[in-house]
Amino acid sequence: MTGIYIHVPFCIRKCPYCKFCSKPLRPADIPDFTAAVMRNLSVLGERNIDADTVYFGGGTPSLLPPEAVEDILSAVRANVHLHDPEITLEANPSSVTREKLIGWRQAGVNRLSFGVQSADDEELRFLGRLHDFARAEKAVRTAHEVGFGNISCDLMLGLKGQDRGSLDRTIDRMLALPISHLSAYMLAVEEGTAFDSDAVRASLPDDDTVSDLYLRLCERMRAAGFERYEISNWAKDDRRSRHNMKYWTLEPYIGIGPSAHSDFGGRRYFCPDDIGGFIRAGIQRNETEDDCPDRLREYIMLGLRISDGITKERLAELGNEEFAETVFERAAELEKAGLVTVQDGRIALTDEGALVSNAVILRLAEG
Repeated sequence: MTGIYIHVPFCIRKCPYCKFCSKPLRPADIPDFTAAVMRNLSVLGERNIDADTVYFGGGTPSLLPPEAVEDILSAVRANVHLHDPEITLEANPSSVTREKLIGWRQAGVNRLSFGVQSADDEELRFLGRLHDFARAEKAVRTAHEVGFGNISCDLMLGLKGQDRGSLDRTIDRMLALPISHLSAYMLAVEEGTAFDSDAVRASLPDDDTVSDLYLRLCERMRAAGFERYEISNWAKDDRRSRHNMKYWTLEPYIGIGPSAHSDFGGRRYFCPDDIGGFIRAGIQRNETEDDCPDRLREYIMLGLRISDGITKERLAELGNEEFAETVFERAAELEKAGLVTVQDGRIALTDEGALVSNAVILRLAEG
């Protein structure tokens, strides 16, 4: 099954750490953008596509009114065969209202991902967020009240002043919400962002502290009944993100919107991050990705991100049995160091291994 990704490139204002393709919203942007997305969806009708996920990412998709979401999802249904779909919309607490929540649900959205980031208001101010935790809590609880049963929240690690105590308080408050999924990302200071300065870098916790915070989060989430099914994602009641799993398991997906990537029909391509160009174009101009890893190494790189890990059988299918044996010999060494588990022909990262996943992947995938 294919996944459909819609990139909504609008925000009220850009967060100082954000590198994603986005710009401040103008009143005319939403109808123009909606029409452009629908034009691009109309092309998919020629391809006889079966899909089971739709994901509105951004940017700030929660700036879209329910009517725009309904129009886009109607175009999806008209041009793609949807099967028991998971339909996710990313939401910032500052742009959520009860009326929007009701409208999105009526339009077909059945999963929400809230960009909460922290339950500590000082940390939220540092991140330049437009909400405090009280507003985030109200948004999540209201979503649950109007009928959303599949809710995720985002959390950030490695923030200025963050320590084990503040993280524990954030986790306590997050777990008190009606959520079934949590994503946690380590703050990275990206070149060209407002945070790109020596002063900001110097204010952040050191690597050892961030590692300790991550392991503490793993411990707390496991104790609360959440499975770490991917390096940065936890779910309970089998509420994994079906859409994001496609990226990690090499399933096909089609991206629509500026900067959106696709992996479909044996070809990988992307739409340039030109927002005006996307809106003006009849059909988005995609460019082929030239620096893609081969499927074997991509399987190792992405497969190790998830708790299911990688298997000897699949390695042999994508490469050969000799290479598969070599990978498992290397994994045996890493298992002694506590970085992976090797069981029943499968290699998976431990929590400690997740902290150094790039090094583990390089060791296993090297020629």
